[in-house]
Amino acid sequence: MIVVSESGEEKEELYIDLSNIPLVPTSKKDIQKLETALIIATLYSPEVIELIRDPIERATWVDSLAVAAAALARQKAGYPISRIAEEVGRSETMIRAHLSGKTKAGKLVLQTYEKLLRGGLKIRLPFTGIGVPVSAPEFEEKIKKLEAEKKSLEERIKSLEEELRKLEEEKKALEEEKNRLESKNKELEDKVKRLEEELEKKSKVLEEIRKLIESL
Repeated sequence: MIVVSESGEEKEELYIDLSNIPLVPTSKKDIQKLETALIIATLYSPEVIELIRDPIERATWVDSLAVAAAALARQKAGYPISRIAEEVGRSETMIRAHLSGKTKAGKLVLQTYEKLLRGGLKIRLPFTGIGVPVSAPEFEEKIKKLEAEKKSLEERIKSLEEELRKLEEEKKALEEEKNRLESKNKELEDKVKRLEEELEKKSKVLEEIRKLIESL
């Protein structure tokens, strides 16, 4: 589609119609369609375009949005959290955070889904020249580099999740040890109390014997 700006410059615009996306997937293909639509629509939202201008943040955002979109698409298909975490390759804690909107990426993807619910989305991408989107500068040219950065980040995330798993196991072991010691302490306190009661009884008996001896 060709449009003319106020300055008289001709610009080509590309429209992406997302109004026929399955919002409640019933198959793997439907899940992929919804997942892709969520990624594209969120990536080209004004807020995200501004965020990915920063090359340091770009790869992180692409990865986070992809994970959040994949999780939401599977949730809408009725997948349990455990299965989503397994398929997406993230912890159940991270999946819940995305789906509840506690992460920025999860919140943006949920907003995109709400827009789809309200009647679909039509994304307009302005171009200047041939095939260069002005709304996401240099994004297309660096997609291979982003994929490499994404892979590196995924490996880092897996490493951190493994460290987190070990810390959680260590915490669990310490809590079990704490409970064991508290239980042992309770047993010792009960034993001390019983000994004190026994000592008091024997002291009384001893006192009575002394009085008896004195009287004799």
